[in-house]
Amino acid sequence: MVTNQRPEVLVLDVNETLSDMEPLRARFEAVGLPGHALDTWFAATLRDGFALTAADSYPAFRTIGSDLLHSMLACAGLDATDAVISSVLSGFTQLHAHPDVEPGLTRLRELGLRLVTLTNGASALSEQMFAEAGVLQLLEHRLDVEKAGRWKPHATAYRYAAEVCKTDVDRMALVAVHPWDIDGARRAGMLGYYLDRRQTPYPQAFLPPDLAAPDLESLAETLASS
Repeated sequence: MVTNQRPEVLVLDVNETLSDMEPLRARFEAVGLPGHALDTWFAATLRDGFALTAADSYPAFRTIGSDLLHSMLACAGLDATDAVISSVLSGFTQLHAHPDVEPGLTRLRELGLRLVTLTNGASALSEQMFAEAGVLQLLEHRLDVEKAGRWKPHATAYRYAAEVCKTDVDRMALVAVHPWDIDGARRAGMLGYYLDRRQTPYPQAFLPPDLAAPDLESLAETLASS
């Protein structure tokens, strides 16, 4: 579905939406876990973060991620020391952006859109990635949910981004690969733009996106022609 309304601000999710997390598999394998453990770990980290947010608590992404990785290693009979856990999680600071990020964000900025990021993790972790991709200067703000005190998809997280940007939520659109993020943004009053990087069906349980595109370059061209 395509909307005719042009937003003022694009709020970009980071993990998987802008960053390629596939290299983290090698770090799981290096400590003795199978590569597919990355998917289990990431899903479980989101699960626990969402659960604590629903209980009106705020957990740090790294705290939950460390606890879960410790459990996975211990249950597999592997070394679960802080050093081992850090060797895996430090990989977040060395991820690369998807190839479409630089040309896509450049084009979106040329269209006059303000660009900000909003992540459930720590915003500092992505600074090297954005600098390496040459897009750091395109981002007006790089936000995380710590000050909001609630993880996405809680409405407070999206409204926090609107407050920082000094605009109304209905003048913003969230860009993400995660349907739960799109749904949360839409319920908070934003538009939702779905990046269907893996060509997966969008779940019917969530509010549908206002627009869907396979990558950021395609999203920019769609908005340019709207």
